[in-house]
Amino acid sequence: MSYKTYTSEFKAKVVIEVLQGEKSLSEIASQYNLNPNMVRNWKSEFLENASMIFENPKKAEKAARRKEEALKKEKETMLKTIGQLTIERDFLQDCFRRSGRPVPELDPEKR
Repeated sequence: MSYKTYTSEFKAKVVIEVLQGEKSLSEIASQYNLNPNMVRNWKSEFLENASMIFENPKKAEKAARRKEEALKKEKETMLKTIGQLTIERDFLQDCFRRSGRPVPELDPEKR
């Protein structure tokens, strides 16, 4: 299933129409053959980021860099945790095999 992508300009146009209030969100979504929930998400994102228009570009760039660095650190931490858990799982499976016991299988539905 392929998803259609929309330009930033199109999203802004749709959101501005919603904010003008001449038509309901559902009417506008129907007019453009869009899912109303998607339009709601666009509107929320637009409103959350509206203040960026008035920010100093250097300040916005710094904030974006800080956010990117924080996400990189979070990713590193998660990858380290995954690596550690993989080592622990492999060790425990090896212990079961050496003792002659079957390695327990986890049911993904019960996680």
